[in-house]
Amino acid sequence: MSVLRYLHMDVFAATPGGGNHLGVVVGADAWSAEEMQRFARWTALVETTFLLPPTEPNASYRVRIFMPHKEIPFAGHPSIGSAHAVLACGVAQPRDGVLWQECGAGVLPIRVEGHGAERELLLQSPPSRIVATGHEAHPLLASTLAGVEPGALPPALIDGGRRWWLAELADEASLRAWQPDHAAIGALAQASDSMGLCVFARSMHADYQLAVRAFPAGVGVVEDPASGAANGLIAAYIAHAEPHGLLSHGYRVSQGREVGHDALLVARIDGTATWIGGRSHTVVDGSLDWITRDVSAAHVVEASAELLAGLG
Repeated sequence: MSVLRYLHMDVFAATPGGGNHLGVVVGADAWSAEEMQRFARWTALVETTFLLPPTEPNASYRVRIFMPHKEIPFAGHPSIGSAHAVLACGVAQPRDGVLWQECGAGVLPIRVEGHGAERELLLQSPPSRIVATGHEAHPLLASTLAGVEPGALPPALIDGGRRWWLAELADEASLRAWQPDHAAIGALAQASDSMGLCVFARSMHADYQLAVRAFPAGVGVVEDPASGAANGLIAAYIAHAEPHGLLSHGYRVSQGREVGHDALLVARIDGTATWIGGRSHTVVDGSLDWITRDVSAAHVVEASAELLAGLG
């Protein structure tokens, strides 16, 4: 039995409880991948991360990211929340204002800007590429986007750490009112081996310039309240398509209101590099009392048989 530190994070929240949940385990260096997966399945959070010593010489720390059913190499809000936990727990300190996160996508820089409750962490998104673009890019795309008025940029399938379909809608009101066909999004995700569909619209709001909704049907989630990786791909797409546009150097994103959240993300664009981040808040900081020995059904049956044999 091991007693470790455990943090429950609210990532990208504009208001308390408005962001995305994340569980972070600190000190599970001796846990196997199977033990990490079992705990992630038990939390039932979209992602649970484990902070570990780095294996790369230039990394500040290493993170492993688990969904309830599998480990994934990279995700946005788990990276930002894990970096927040690194600072909160004193696991590592920034070097020249940067933490270096080792994960399945490589060693990625995370900028640390500001202090305390005002601190913002910004992750450099992995390199991305446009796989396909246009309204005819996939046979299922038209039915998935049926009934919505398109925006300035054509739909695109973008790959960079995660693979998403992106589609701009005509305006923020249409985006927020849209009732998508989740079965159609699921079919598109399965057919294209992607996370699903992320839609965005430009806004004239004083606090943000883009509104976003993300539907990661490819991993069994109906709607994500705050999507770091998907927003990184949107920023890369905008930087590629509109290098001199109003959003070409960065903007702020509102996401999650349609599912009862209120997230605010920051996008920065420096040439070909895109950075996505925001603020995080530690909601729960405590100890984790978790048995790591194998308690699989086979072992339970074996133990029961031994007990019955002893009684006989």
